[in-house]
Amino acid sequence: MSAQTENPVESREGLDLTCPAYWRGTIKMGLSRFFILRVLHDGPLHGYDIARTVERTTHGCCSPTEGALYPALKEFEKGGYVTVMPMVVGGRTRKVYSLTERGRQAFQVALAAWMEVTDCLLDTERQLGGPPGQTDGERTT
Repeated sequence: MSAQTENPVESREGLDLTCPAYWRGTIKMGLSRFFILRVLHDGPLHGYDIARTVERTTHGCCSPTEGALYPALKEFEKGGYVTVMPMVVGGRTRKVYSLTERGRQAFQVALAAWMEVTDCLLDTERQLGGPPGQTDGERTT
């Protein structure tokens, strides 16, 4: 069986660090938590709306599944970053999540950390002369 028919991220040889899916998955795991805090920063939402708003906010880059969303929300609740209130939404009782002051502080810390990483990535791009995948002939310096 070739690596093409196996999981593109991991094959018999181990992780394939040349596979974009590996990097996208790694990045999206951390970004999803950040964007959950981000959308709750705008106001209370129930789970389904959190997932859809994250997806819209990130233009599809992050689309948290139930399997990722609800464990993150439980951790946020346990840590005092969100509160949960049952509310009737569209005729159904749903758990509505709201950021606490501690959650707002966590979002600000996360934003600063991601901006620091963004600055490092942009600096790396400038040092290399352009976006990844660009050939020397395509670079304008």
